[in-house]
Amino acid sequence: MTDLKGLQDLFRTLRLAETAAQLPELIKKAETKELSYQKFLLEVMGYEQKRREEKMFEKRLKWADFPYFKVLDEFNLNEQNSLSQRQFNQLRDLTWIDQLYNILLLGPTGTGKTFLSIGLGIEAIQRGYKVTFITMGELIHTLKTEEITRKSQLRLKRLRTSNLVIIDDLMFMAMDQREANLFFHLINDLYNSSSIILTSNKGPSEWGELLGDPAITTAILDRIIHRAEIIQFTDDSYRMKHRTSIFKKGNVQN
Repeated sequence: MTDLKGLQDLFRTLRLAETAAQLPELIKKAETKELSYQKFLLEVMGYEQKRREEKMFEKRLKWADFPYFKVLDEFNLNEQNSLSQRQFNQLRDLTWIDQLYNILLLGPTGTGKTFLSIGLGIEAIQRGYKVTFITMGELIHTLKTEEITRKSQLRLKRLRTSNLVIIDDLMFMAMDQREANLFFHLINDLYNSSSIILTSNKGPSEWGELLGDPAITTAILDRIIHRAEIIQFTDDSYRMKHRTSIFKKGNVQN
């Protein structure tokens, strides 16, 4: 057994598998740059830390289950009159997650509510928070099947242990009394443990149409709005403003 192979095996025994695989390159770099023992050790441990952070980000990103990947740097504030640069920066600093604040993103379809919620979710993962994204339709189905499917049990366990829960498209469907009750108990579970981002095309005053039961509606609103920032998007749909066409511009000919 060569010294290199022995070192790699030792690193794997110490659960430094990423460094074990990269060790030949790290040694070659150290020899080329004539690094001191201390610098080489810093390189080795820094590489292991970086890879662990990357793998944790990948794991939490998969856990979050976003429908697509969009970061906040891609969010065009110039397309939005409803959100100032100062407000955007305050959302981005994420202190509201530690304060258990909720964010309500309200407005018509296509104005960037889901985009912003995903961007904030990815930013939170990059800062070490656990995040779960779920649509309202998926959430209700998952709550109703929690007692009978392992998949629903696992997803709700992850959701309840998240620092940030994103519920997209709240007014997607009306609920019956059982569904509304299940939703209330989830919100109650999250009340003092997680922040929530809710996107909806209707304001809280209209949520009674969705939830049906006035008592449950009041109880849910009480917990969500107690610590909440409401952002109302009033702009035209971004997708409609930037839609593409199969027809070329120019004169129409018969």
